[in-house]
Amino acid sequence: MIQIDLSQQHILVTGASDGIGREIALFLMEMGAKVAVHYHKNKTSAQEMVKMFPETNSRIFKADFTDPSEVLELWSEMSKEFKRIDAIVLNAGVFMKQPSNATHQDWFAIWKKTMSINLDAAGLLTKMGIGHFESNQGGRFIYIASRAVFRGETEEYLAYAASKGGMVSLGRSVARSFGKSNIKAFILAPGFTKTRMAEQFIADHGEKRLLDELALPELTTPKDIAPLVGFMCSGMMDHATGSTIDVNAGSHIR
Repeated sequence: MIQIDLSQQHILVTGASDGIGREIALFLMEMGAKVAVHYHKNKTSAQEMVKMFPETNSRIFKADFTDPSEVLELWSEMSKEFKRIDAIVLNAGVFMKQPSNATHQDWFAIWKKTMSINLDAAGLLTKMGIGHFESNQGGRFIYIASRAVFRGETEEYLAYAASKGGMVSLGRSVARSFGKSNIKAFILAPGFTKTRMAEQFIADHGEKRLLDELALPELTTPKDIAPLVGFMCSGMMDHATGSTIDVNAGSHIR
């Protein structure tokens, strides 16, 4: 049984109502953290999550990350409720199929939506988080990126890979630029993870194709990722600031 004391931590997790974000938020609450659970559409899931850990006084916050004004409103509402944030887990993202034979207009519409959710919102929250951390003796960013940044992605997911590449560079730059302000940044690069977001890929290509890529005999699940985020939030990994941790079941080893 893993035990990491996060009872004094206030942590924002974006995209927390489903998939990897859900397991991260649940793990952090289990370790005692007060979590700002961001969701877009699945309010029921978000509400159920915080009810599981009433002692943490965690709260839910809605925002559509395609709209920068809603990202700003999320930060404003959360700041009023939480006063202090110790860590920001930037997990929200989409994995949208983008076939190369689509029309230019349709292809670029998917590109723009992917960038707005996966990268633009993360950039805006990073900007606000830096100011907050500088006023509160430091803090930590955790960027949930992807194996696709380092291995490359299939032709249907160029926007996804590009957006995650931007996130990796952002996290590394924050670590280098703001370390003297006691601000740390870490990147997690999962491989293919068994989540609802991945269902379309599995339906199109089959789970066997994915398993054949792995060194391990089973797909990574969100529960394999969540404890690493808890460890990063704990402060016990601070001297690894700027580093990227691969979690891909041995499908891409650097």
